[in-house]
Amino acid sequence: MRTVRVAGAEFDVRDEGEGDAVLLVAGAGVSGRVWDLHQVPALRAAGFRVLTFDRRPLHNPSAAPDPHRAAAELHHVLAELDLPRCRAVGVSSGAEVVQELMLARPGVVAGAVLMATRGRGDLSGRVMADAERELAAAGVRLPPRYAAWQRAVLNLSPATWRREDELFDWLDLFEAAERAGTAPVPVPADGEPADRLAALGRVAVPVLVLGFEHDLIVPPWLCREVAAALPAARYAEIADCGHYGYLERPAEVNSALLEFLTGAP
Repeated sequence: MRTVRVAGAEFDVRDEGEGDAVLLVAGAGVSGRVWDLHQVPALRAAGFRVLTFDRRPLHNPSAAPDPHRAAAELHHVLAELDLPRCRAVGVSSGAEVVQELMLARPGVVAGAVLMATRGRGDLSGRVMADAERELAAAGVRLPPRYAAWQRAVLNLSPATWRREDELFDWLDLFEAAERAGTAPVPVPADGEPADRLAALGRVAVPVLVLGFEHDLIVPPWLCREVAAALPAARYAEIADCGHYGYLERPAEVNSALLEFLTGAP
């Protein structure tokens, strides 16, 4: 592991394997270790060098950077690692960061996989964010078991709910995160996405956009909009999964991921 310091934050970077480099960018509030479950082993087995990271704010632990600043930070990290060009994979807000990196630093990303991404805000997302901020401002903390159930409803597919043994494990994991205080925090009012669809027309590198069929957080139609805006993109949808599709359906996601990365220039 190597620690890279930028203004206001430190990045603990894990650099594994050899071959063409692939940077994995998790969503806000999610440890980069989440990729270790499924994506890192698959990429390393396919001959890729894999980089994951955790960002540690130095001043305000609960503050997550906006995609523009996060992209600038990542560019600095890649420069410190002497990695002028790589492929990138992002999910949720991590995919939005990869989009901004492609826009701000066109030569850095050779190709990208964007999972559960969006190029603009939508009414459902704004209402959800407003409600979460109002709940936090009122000082209300949901009981851990209830908060775990709510998180499962929002992030998992009905197909996962039918597999009760698997669902029990998810609920147990979410409840443990709530009790440990590591559950996601509300997005600040100034952190909601701007409309970037027109700007994405400037991205020339090949991109695979993956939507998740039952995603309530970033519905698939928002992913399709991003794919339509990108000149060299194609869209694919993974069935029977929600916002955590890369964890719910890892075999299908990894298959699409590797097919794209091994074929991208």
